[in-house]
Amino acid sequence: MMDSIDREILITLMSQGRTTWSELAHQLSLSSPAIAERVRKMEEAGIIKGFSVQLEPSKVGCALTALIAVTLSHPEGRESFLNLVSDMTQIQECHHVTGDDDYQLKVRCQGTKELEEQVINRIKSLKGVSRTRTNIVLSSPKESSELPL
Repeated sequence: MMDSIDREILITLMSQGRTTWSELAHQLSLSSPAIAERVRKMEEAGIIKGFSVQLEPSKVGCALTALIAVTLSHPEGRESFLNLVSDMTQIQECHHVTGDDDYQLKVRCQGTKELEEQVINRIKSLKGVSRTRTNIVLSSPKESSELPL
């Protein structure tokens, strides 16, 4: 079970992932080994899934962001669809949603030519996909991986 110290550790790591155990220890009045042990326990419990670097998409060749709504014709197409989603590095997020569509995908790629290739030749060509609707993102005033703890 998480306590207030664990929450403070998580809040700091979400916004400042390169913070050292020593800096966290000083901030929370604990020892570095105590901080490291708490983080290790949260990793083992699956609270912390991993550590990563946040990149500026446009500076690494992923200037286009699109949101793709996908509708499957039958539930038996779900497994092959989810396997495709898992294999496609362009798909950053996949959400099973309520409403008219079954899934909402967040895709990042170089531009419209690559997006067309991914939608037409990979997603739409998959057996069981009955419809897609694509919206190109014009700008993203807010994107965050931080959770409201």
